[in-house]
Amino acid sequence: MSLAKIQQPPDKGLILLTGLPGSGKSTFGHQVTIRSIADDRPVIFVTSERNPAEIMELLSERGMGESARLNFVDAFTQTVGLPCMQRSDTEDANCADLNTLSIAITKQKERVGSKHALLIFDSLTSPYLFNGAEVVKFMRLFLSKFAAEGNSVLALMDEGCGKEEDMGAMMSVADGIIRMGIKESLRTINVVKHPRAEPTRIEIPIEPKPTIKSSYDAFKSIMRFDPSIMKRWMQSMSGKNEAAVRKEVGDFVNLFWTQFAHWSSMLWDPKGFPTMIYELNKEDAAFSMSKEMRRFYPWRLKLLTKLFFSAQALGLFPRNFSQVKAMKKLGDGPWDIGAKWERSGTIKYLADVSKTDEHYFRVYENADCWGLENIGATIASHLPPHMAGQLAGFERDGRDWNAVETKCIGLGDPYCEFKLVPGEMDELKSSLEKDALVVERIHERLMERLMGFLLHEKPLVDRPSFGSDIHLHPVMHGFGFPYLALGGERYRVALRMGGARAGKKVGERLIEAGLSEDEAVKRVLNFLEHCKVGKVAMDKMIRIRENCENFSMGLFTTVEEPSCFFTTGFLNGLFSTVKNQHVREMKCVATGDAFCEWEII
Repeated sequence: MSLAKIQQPPDKGLILLTGLPGSGKSTFGHQVTIRSIADDRPVIFVTSERNPAEIMELLSERGMGESARLNFVDAFTQTVGLPCMQRSDTEDANCADLNTLSIAITKQKERVGSKHALLIFDSLTSPYLFNGAEVVKFMRLFLSKFAAEGNSVLALMDEGCGKEEDMGAMMSVADGIIRMGIKESLRTINVVKHPRAEPTRIEIPIEPKPTIKSSYDAFKSIMRFDPSIMKRWMQSMSGKNEAAVRKEVGDFVNLFWTQFAHWSSMLWDPKGFPTMIYELNKEDAAFSMSKEMRRFYPWRLKLLTKLFFSAQALGLFPRNFSQVKAMKKLGDGPWDIGAKWERSGTIKYLADVSKTDEHYFRVYENADCWGLENIGATIASHLPPHMAGQLAGFERDGRDWNAVETKCIGLGDPYCEFKLVPGEMDELKSSLEKDALVVERIHERLMERLMGFLLHEKPLVDRPSFGSDIHLHPVMHGFGFPYLALGGERYRVALRMGGARAGKKVGERLIEAGLSEDEAVKRVLNFLEHCKVGKVAMDKMIRIRENCENFSMGLFTTVEEPSCFFTTGFLNGLFSTVKNQHVREMKCVATGDAFCEWEII
């Protein structure tokens, strides 16, 4: 069977296109769109992950003519608090409100007039993560009815981002099911059922994506390494408050905020994003050991590393760390010092249980996991890959190292432990991938803590030795380096949508608790300042000076557009729920402004 045949959705048919994030669903949808336009078929395109201008640009790159016209329902821009561009071909909607989606699609259908229209819904993932099983009802009562009137619907949905029973219910509603995947260098298209085709499997060669390392190297080329800033950055980690790069609020942030942002966004790809962040953290740590970065170390650390590498060159210190006796010489000192500076935890090398090419380390009061006790999964994302990357930098033969947690506070253990081994580990992939139900459980735990703080002034999180704060460096890692192209636009979408969903949930719970609109907003803004997200103020605008989300990256590079992805989504979700208003970021420290500022409309 040809690919072209399944790229022509049948009249009166609702086709569900599923697959893991990154499997090629959007590309398939774009190809269907272009083919339909070429056949002079009216197309209504619902976008929940990009704005219409970006969709038009992608379609043009894939061969759509300049004179082609689409009818858009923009369910992205308003949801995440971006400026809405007035377009005659576009109706705005909000992913959090299925009613606005129905109304916007109906308006576009009336504008089109034909009973032979094609509705492309890219994708149902965000509406589902906001509304849960209500999306199944939306499919049954609205999308199926839309198709039954003589039209076609192609709806995209990510697998692994929700409950299996909800995905099963969506499939039961659909007239056709196509599942996409990637196997080695092939994109697979499995036609499970289709009104026009027998079940079949199609394989298409694909070009390999850039590796984490190559993308990271490209990003480093645009970073600026101002010696005075880098020196202050390093000194602030070592506890010299006078060297802080954030002069007003200091360089430490309540670890709750980073956890909240990290796990709110993780819902959009619980299997792919943990792996991406692991590789990013490992690559960044390896870079931290380079000559380029060591010249910015505080003088004591600079002297120690110089002595270390000189001793290696003279054969007075091990060139690799396969043996336990070699690792004992290195010890836990280099990592423990840095972790304590950042307040990420206390690290100890476990020589008694380690063996050749299998080294165990224990972390007490791990900032990634504290407050998420017995959540049912290993959840540390910073220190294990960070140490693996640095160990590769310590060795002279350039071996790759990896780390996997064997004990975790998230599993109910009193501390975290992980093993470091050279080369690949079979269990690493399964250890990193998270089940959507686990991510939802973590997010619910964080929401409970946040409500306790907002409603009853209970502490968010507190550790016996390190308290509640961590340095901006692990904060940057917790947000997942959204400025890099490594996770693609999708990771930035996840931060935006994760923030919007979190803000919506917070707003709903505060209103349900009986707070007035103004009091709810006031308490949330006080919470941001309590967490040292930045210096927060609100009158006709919302202003955050030294916002932790992108302040550190603003020191080292400049981007073209406001980039407080999670913060903007969070504020917009809150205001749209509590006050029926929207916020959009107008100024940003990452673009060179003195502060981040949001307009309230």
